[in-house]
Amino acid sequence: MDAQLKKGVLELCLLQCLSGGPKYGYDVIQTMRGCFPDVTESTFYAILRRLGKEGAADTYQGSESNGPVRKYYRLTDEGRERLARMSADWRSLREILEKLGIK
Repeated sequence: MDAQLKKGVLELCLLQCLSGGPKYGYDVIQTMRGCFPDVTESTFYAILRRLGKEGAADTYQGSESNGPVRKYYRLTDEGRERLARMSADWRSLREILEKLGIK
């Protein structure tokens, strides 16, 4: 898959993954690796960090673990808006591709 296309798809999928509520970073990565086994953990974490810098995601240290402190990720209002925009773009793109006979 083209790198730029994959980057956008990964961002959309990460936003969707976080839309259900705060998630521990490792859990997010395991979910994503099940769908994208060829993508490295560092790639997912890089996108999560970028989402944080851009204000789409927030991070915090969780206290739910008896072990080491865990970093959790959650969507911000900006992140929910971005997810809605990207989801609408994805639906539009799918409609165009289907009209052209691409499945």
